[in-house]
Amino acid sequence: MQFVDLKRQYKLIEKNIEEGIKTVLESQRFIMGPEVEELEEELASFSGSPYALSCSSGTDALVILLMAYGVGSGDAIFVPAFTFFASAECISTVGATPVFVDVDPDTFNIDPDSLRREIEKTKAEGKLNLRGIIAVDLFGLSADYDAISALAKENGLFVLEDAAQGFGAEYHGRKTGSLGDVAATSFFPAKPLGCYGDGGALFVADESLVSLCKSIRIHGQGSDRYDNVRLGMTGRLDTIQAAVLLAKLSLFPEEIEARNRHAATYTEHLQDVIKVPVVPEGYRSVWAQYTLTATDEVERDVIVDKLKANDIPVMIYYPIPIHLASAYKHLGYGTGSFPVSESLCKRVFSIPMHPYLEDAEIDLIVQTIREALS
Repeated sequence: MQFVDLKRQYKLIEKNIEEGIKTVLESQRFIMGPEVEELEEELASFSGSPYALSCSSGTDALVILLMAYGVGSGDAIFVPAFTFFASAECISTVGATPVFVDVDPDTFNIDPDSLRREIEKTKAEGKLNLRGIIAVDLFGLSADYDAISALAKENGLFVLEDAAQGFGAEYHGRKTGSLGDVAATSFFPAKPLGCYGDGGALFVADESLVSLCKSIRIHGQGSDRYDNVRLGMTGRLDTIQAAVLLAKLSLFPEEIEARNRHAATYTEHLQDVIKVPVVPEGYRSVWAQYTLTATDEVERDVIVDKLKANDIPVMIYYPIPIHLASAYKHLGYGTGSFPVSESLCKRVFSIPMHPYLEDAEIDLIVQTIREALS
């Protein structure tokens, strides 16, 4: 059993994948070939965002957008403490300061009340210039963008949607990638829509911002490729990866349906013995992960050990909240700063989730967890 079984998916689109790669090999247009532009058009159409721009990774997508906003030294960007390190790392990469925020214990996403408190606290300290919010769509579920956007507007902040795990999810009828002022996603292979290497995309509504991001993506290029009008980076998506993603997009809608069916089965058979993920009314998750919450660390260890003993893969996302990571010791946060995030890190674990799970595999996973808790 695989935590994410990409081979089963590949068997369904093997011919399309190989034909797409062969076309790139024959054209020899490995960088910025026509498949890249085609992919960007399809991503924009799928997400409902006016513009999509592919790039080299989800992290680079975040960095490019922060650079486009001119974020730098002395600026504060608010970000959840319970998420993957890249959500904060990108802030530090451009020289700004991440200001951490606690999360909701049910959705795992930014807690608007905590966000308001951290905004007010940072304002009162007067040491940083408040610039923006990175709202993460963790484990495939979008954040509460109505509440977050209201706080952003009230305080003159932009909202950057980190949809690295949430591309394909929905929030009150709108798809992720179109929920913030700008958005970023990742095509890391294990993501709901993944390529066969690193890749990402960013989504914007402002045409002038598109031009700026295109320039940053290729070393700050101007109208002449050798006239660099600003500092940028190497942030392009390889054409072969674009070809892979185009083939995978043909399966993506039905894969989202399958993920939701599997999640519903997990929930039906586990909700009476352990805390299952919560999907609020009006939301639709893409289930990048199916994450359970044990009562405490001891109970989690018992379940994880039982799963591993039955050769069932299990992952813990995330064992350390970012504010307690070694890289951020200098910011002065300590244990107790964000109690919900710290508690979740001791209790959560994720079980296999992908579109091609078989009924027998789900039954085994469910039965093993139930036995561990009996």
